[in-house]
Amino acid sequence: MMALAAVSPAFADTTAVLAFWNNSKDQPNLDWIGVSIAETIRESLGSRGLLVLDRDETEDAVHRLGLRSRTPLSEASVMKIGDVTDAEQVIFGTFEFAPEDNARAAGLSGSLKISARVLDRRKMHLSPEFTESGALEDLATLQAHLAWRALAMLAPRLAPPESEFRSVRAPIRLDAEENYVRGLLARDPAQKERFFLQAARLDPRFSHPCYQLGQIHYRRKEYKEAADWLQKIPPEDPHYREGQFLLGLALYQSGDFSGAQKEFQMIAAVVPIGEIWNNLAAAESRRNLPQAVDDFRKAAEGDPADPLYQFNLGYALWKKGDFAAAAENFRRVLNHDPEDTMATLLLGRCLKQQGYHAPADERLSALERLKTVYEERAYWQLKSVLGKSQ
Repeated sequence: MMALAAVSPAFADTTAVLAFWNNSKDQPNLDWIGVSIAETIRESLGSRGLLVLDRDETEDAVHRLGLRSRTPLSEASVMKIGDVTDAEQVIFGTFEFAPEDNARAAGLSGSLKISARVLDRRKMHLSPEFTESGALEDLATLQAHLAWRALAMLAPRLAPPESEFRSVRAPIRLDAEENYVRGLLARDPAQKERFFLQAARLDPRFSHPCYQLGQIHYRRKEYKEAADWLQKIPPEDPHYREGQFLLGLALYQSGDFSGAQKEFQMIAAVVPIGEIWNNLAAAESRRNLPQAVDDFRKAAEGDPADPLYQFNLGYALWKKGDFAAAAENFRRVLNHDPEDTMATLLLGRCLKQQGYHAPADERLSALERLKTVYEERAYWQLKSVLGKSQ
């Protein structure tokens, strides 16, 4: 995979990229290449401002339609996938590997031909086929050129000169890319980790496996190890802001509230969404900073129906001694979930005008609730819709 600069989406239509199917004769072990091609195109388009569905969403659509993954699909099936995913454009294609005669047994070298097409569901138009050919060892270059051509076809105004487009990508070792994609495809968690570790070892410039390994350690609650991997993700990586979000959570859970605050502040400057304001405010609250109340309020104002935001704002107001306002927030929480025992307890404290007294109220400290899901794409989709209506 190639590392690309993450920018703010500026193209309202949604694009689905399907795994390219393997047309090679007697080479089923190369199916990973089709996934690699799709991943590169997906990341390339997203990095230039297009809204692109992730791999899990397209794979889910394929399974729901009863289709087989990474096998040839008819144009009708591609259209159905576009319907199910509500994607205006669908990119799909094939690849074919021809090993050199003296390498047929090992399959280590040979030529690769990649063919792609774009289905535009709005215009009911299927593009002519466009192809890339070259040595397997040059897979990264072939994918980059194919991605640039797809971008130029879908959104010409967003496509830079090809030389500029390719200059921001460091070619990744073929074996590192193979291990990374095999990690994505593996079902066994231990096997996934082994593939990602091998990819990271084979090419230290390759930041994609760092993001995956950060996720693995975070799920295990190994927060220091997660942070170590996530801190290796550079700004040009397409997973950078997702990595920042997870890094902020890992630092928070490991007690580095200052570090967590810094990560969430950087994301808020670009993507000012509720989960970011909430987690930023939680880190500020743990540091007893006064701006925590205002940032919790930004999260609550963005989604007044979310009880987590209401609880956190109420908690911050209660600690501040604003009992009447805090009580209103806790009532909203209990209207949503009458069984929330902590909201019930704090509402009672508000009604009695009993404030927070450390260390006597140790059980009432550190009650901030975090958001653990990052919904950046929903933000850009909404922003695109609002931009169209103006």
